[in-house]
Amino acid sequence: MGRDVELGRVRNIGIMAHIDAGKTTTSERILFFTGRTHRIGEVHDGAATMDWMAEEQERGITITSAATVCYWEHNGRHRINVIDTPGHVDFTIEVERCLRVLDGAVAVFCAVGGVQPQSEAVWRQADRYHVPRVAFINKMDRVGADFESVLSQMESRLSANPAAVQFPIGSEDKFRGFVDLIENRALFFNAETLDTEAGEIPAEVAAEAAHYREVLIEKAADFDESLMETFLEGGEVSPALLREAIRKGCCALGLVPVFCGSAFKNKGIQRLLDGVIDFLPSPLDVTGPLVAPSEAFDRQEQGRGEVTEAEKYELKVGDDQPFSGLVFKLMSDPYVGQLNFVRIYSGKLSSGQTVYNTNKHRKERVGRLLRMHANKREDITEAFTGEIIAVLGLKNVVTGDTICDEGLNIVLESMAFPEPVINMSIEPETQDDVNRLGMALQKLSAEDPSFKVHTDKETGQSVIGGMGELHLDIIASRLKREFNVNAKIGRPQVAFRETITQSGENDCRFARQSGGRGQYGHVKITLSPGEPGSGITFESKIVGGVVPREYWAAVEKGIRSAAETGVLAGYPAVDIHVDLIDGSYHEVDSSEMAFQIAGSMAFKAGCKKCSPQLLEPVFDVEVVTPEVYIGDVIGDLNSRRGRIQELEPRKGVQAIRAVVPLSEMFGYATQLRSMTQGRASYSMQFKCYEPLPAALSEGLIERYGAKASS
Repeated sequence: MGRDVELGRVRNIGIMAHIDAGKTTTSERILFFTGRTHRIGEVHDGAATMDWMAEEQERGITITSAATVCYWEHNGRHRINVIDTPGHVDFTIEVERCLRVLDGAVAVFCAVGGVQPQSEAVWRQADRYHVPRVAFINKMDRVGADFESVLSQMESRLSANPAAVQFPIGSEDKFRGFVDLIENRALFFNAETLDTEAGEIPAEVAAEAAHYREVLIEKAADFDESLMETFLEGGEVSPALLREAIRKGCCALGLVPVFCGSAFKNKGIQRLLDGVIDFLPSPLDVTGPLVAPSEAFDRQEQGRGEVTEAEKYELKVGDDQPFSGLVFKLMSDPYVGQLNFVRIYSGKLSSGQTVYNTNKHRKERVGRLLRMHANKREDITEAFTGEIIAVLGLKNVVTGDTICDEGLNIVLESMAFPEPVINMSIEPETQDDVNRLGMALQKLSAEDPSFKVHTDKETGQSVIGGMGELHLDIIASRLKREFNVNAKIGRPQVAFRETITQSGENDCRFARQSGGRGQYGHVKITLSPGEPGSGITFESKIVGGVVPREYWAAVEKGIRSAAETGVLAGYPAVDIHVDLIDGSYHEVDSSEMAFQIAGSMAFKAGCKKCSPQLLEPVFDVEVVTPEVYIGDVIGDLNSRRGRIQELEPRKGVQAIRAVVPLSEMFGYATQLRSMTQGRASYSMQFKCYEPLPAALSEGLIERYGAKASS
């Protein structure tokens, strides 16, 4: 079995947006118009192909990313691997890991809502992974649709360079087509054929369309010298030349081609597919992924130094290269076991092949290879560069692991996983549930790196952590539905953190003699507040060998261990920089364990001297409400310790942007519905950790002290 299309005709794309902007509906129309499905599944009916989980169908939202393959005829046959991603902030990890392995993305914006908070979040994620994008302004037939406002918001909020390649003809209930600014012609929607037909540009939009075409040519000319010369000389710009310049700008992340339509009404999807082929890159058009030798990765994992930029190099892509792939997602399937989703970056993979996991230094045997269509599976015997497939049979892989030919010995850059911001206790209801609960939580945490499970050392309770109430609510629902586990879920608990506000130093000597060989470790450290989000950073400034180099890692290990439980209320300490500056050792009695204990004691005592404080997670919150309720909404946000950042008038409504502590947002959905008769909506996303007010801090510290002494 060979390739079905050549590598230059492959597109790996994700559909990303804010919740309710129409991602899944757009994905469903793409599947329908490419012939992948023969009926249109609707989200509101619970019948969308890509929303296959029972929880997704019940709630009408996307929870897990779903992958599929379709084909589109546009200047030849092209293969499009599509991943539909969630829009809710609680499932941001799904977007993160998908963007890591995609070559391009379609950003969907609501023509009414514009650039919403989660639109910004996923846009920043795409920036981080250097993913080229095209934009689709959806819901142009909705009341309040405003194409030009969305373009303006893309510039102001996303710092993007949007280039409209289409200009709508009419809007709201009068939306009947668009001007193709590349071909300079009008295309009108035909309700019978569900496609477009060409016509004359209507007089009422001719001037605006001409303006937008000139803007498009100006922006594209920055990326193509031939177009620049033609434009400056006043010559006629051919569609082919303009299209090629836009493609260069898009692939260079300098330009975002913008399309418009209404996915629900089957308007504009075929031309969006043409744009995916025309402007988004194939695996050959993007820079090969950066890799590093596995030895450099091992050194970093063992705390012996970071992987340097000089050690990283660009991987060569192509079917004729050695095999390499990244495991970016795990999923438990009740029928076939654990599915490992793999993006193949080079070479090809066959069922039965032996591969090497360079992160774990273990050989693995590939069982079956599957091409996924949401939750449906198609067996294949061979997969090639640029494909996204599911693999059965890999026993010891986790998200982010590299698998490759044994001789290649490389590690692909992995991805960052967010830390949980909310915790809940969980305990089985019956004895039968005890064993099943542990196994189920283990499987779920392997699937979802943003879902954490640990045991509270003081209470012995199992504690689950996630990205929000909805995230943990879905976990609880899946435990019952998929694993038949009945569990009691406790009240939400905010994941506080601790840090220091001043610099200081501490000297700690650990010495113990109990007959025979003793234990001796002596360290002197300085502590200082670190950059927000930096965690715990450590550096040794030892000179003269007063603490031998072989004990430095033990000191760091002790410091990181102590940081896990902080000094005020048992929460992890973060954003602290520690320097090891002095100490001493004993020729016979010193050991790694002794220096680890000394480092731990020095850190705990040192933090207490440096004015420690508690931090709480705060969220960016956007509330969209009719103007009549604006006073009530602002008053309620203020009562929740919220800080109003901005009021933005939109058609018929006001958007209120505020920063609010997570601990004050529990139950907000119900309260907002009550205040506004169900007419307002809100969204929130994690912003940062900020100091907890002293009055609230004291209560937490007192409770922790009482718990510790009992």
